Amino acid sequence: MRIHELRSQPNWVLFIVADDGRIGEFDVKPYLELEAFECLRDPNEFQKVANGGYFVEWECGADLSADTIEARWRVVGRAASQTSV
Repeated sequence: MRIHELRSQPNWVLFIVADDGRIGEFDVKPYLELEAFECLRDPNEFQKVANGGYFVEWECGADLSADTIEARWRVVGRAASQTSV
C-alpha cells in the first residue's frame, strides 16, 4: 500500500487514503506505550505527522510503515474518484 493522503485526527487516530482509494483509520494509541512513540503522547507532537508514501513519520523520529498500517487499520470506505498509481 502507498499512502496517498494522511491527516491526524483527535484521540491519536490517523485518517488515511490509500493509492487504491481505500479510506481508513489507524489508531496509534496502542503504540504510545512503546519508548519510540513516547513523544507522541503530547497531542501537539502527534499533529506533526508527515506522509512518506510508504511510511508515516513524526518530527520526533517515530515512524510506522504502510505495511504495519495496512495490517491494522480499519477501512471505512472508498474514494469515488481515486485510481491506483
